[in-house]
Amino acid sequence: MMSFPKDRQALQCARSPVWWLYNLLFPVVFIFLLPRFVVRMVRRGGYRRHFWQRITLYDRSTRRKLTRESAFRVWIHAVSVGEIFVALRFMEEIRRKKPDASFVVTTTTSTGRAVAEKQLRDEDIILYFPLDRPCLMKGLLRLVRPSLVLLVECEMWPNLLRYCTLSGIPVVLVNGRISDHSYRNYCRVRFMTRRLLPMVDLLCVQGETDRERLLSLGASPERTLVVGSAKYEVPAGGEEVFQVVERVLSRVGFRGRTLLVGGSTWPGEEEALVRVYRKLRPAYPDLRLILVPRHVERTGEITALLASHGVRYALRSAVESESGADDYDVLLADTTGELRGFYRWADIVFVGKSLTQRGGQNFIEPAQFGRPVITGPNLQNFPVVARDFLDAQALLVITDEQELSEAIEKLLRDPALREEYGRKALNVVREKQGAVRRTLEQIRSRLSLEL
Repeated sequence: MMSFPKDRQALQCARSPVWWLYNLLFPVVFIFLLPRFVVRMVRRGGYRRHFWQRITLYDRSTRRKLTRESAFRVWIHAVSVGEIFVALRFMEEIRRKKPDASFVVTTTTSTGRAVAEKQLRDEDIILYFPLDRPCLMKGLLRLVRPSLVLLVECEMWPNLLRYCTLSGIPVVLVNGRISDHSYRNYCRVRFMTRRLLPMVDLLCVQGETDRERLLSLGASPERTLVVGSAKYEVPAGGEEVFQVVERVLSRVGFRGRTLLVGGSTWPGEEEALVRVYRKLRPAYPDLRLILVPRHVERTGEITALLASHGVRYALRSAVESESGADDYDVLLADTTGELRGFYRWADIVFVGKSLTQRGGQNFIEPAQFGRPVITGPNLQNFPVVARDFLDAQALLVITDEQELSEAIEKLLRDPALREEYGRKALNVVREKQGAVRRTLEQIRSRLSLEL
């Protein structure tokens, strides 16, 4: 692995005394937050598997793969599911130009890992991102020996950046964005961000607001570039997933029906959808509802909700063992990795974390299939994409349950309007693609890396 030349400012930032303070306070903050992490781990499940990777303890097979020689290895850190799909798109494009490249992907969540395990090749390595401690980061960098580190969206950990800088490893932020919440938090520790951001060799961000925020936090204007959102280029999904979901829909009698899909829903949104469904079903007897909650560990809570409303429901996990039926009202997806398949067969899509929660979820995914998309007003995590869709009149934004009902009924009543919204949404996706290519072109030209 060749050493990448770092400038004087980056090296000074890597050696700043402020990181002694960070490393001193990290264990205190970690212990304070530990109960919250434990509760989340228990609720979501899946964290016990490979748990020791979080302190860089790996089984023999993983360590053997990590120590395997590679002419050009890329380490990509992608915190969860959405970022994993962006990482996969970069991997695909890098492989096209550089077939001998190998990849190590790290993630933070069990859901992100589950998706990655299904999508990565056998030779790729998937790990949990370790605690940001000096000894752990130095050890992992010695094992991985990356030629390039890509950080997806907003994952900048001080010790990772410090030891990449001191080891001469280029670091690039890809598909970068700074949400309102993250920006407020970063502003509180600006004395750290001014020493953190100069250690990133290139910052490729989604929009002008993201760039302005990074500049105010200490990023270099020459290294901070607007390239657009890479999420427009995330693959729509594999044919295998589409076929599996189609079989599931056939077994519960949903094929040929009018399908309303609530994707990545959060608490409160399932109840709104169920009430709207019950209200509209008498007028539209072919209507069926599919719920795909963001967190499958909420299955018990949602089944209790469905039972309280007296609707007949099927669990996705039980469908394979059930005989076919045609009198279910609701299909509850209590599995992971099939959301795109449900979007593929939907007629109308509501994308969650937008009505009862702040932030929003990715509505590009259903748009890739030309589906009409409804969201709530809270789209803080997708400001650039939301503006693109709203400017094209390709998104229906509602503010409460009554407006949700009215929007769904309007689309049910007018198939031509459904088609129009779906067509506009698909056109936005096609017109806004290119961020991955533009990012890699900047890496090639500015960092002189052969990608």
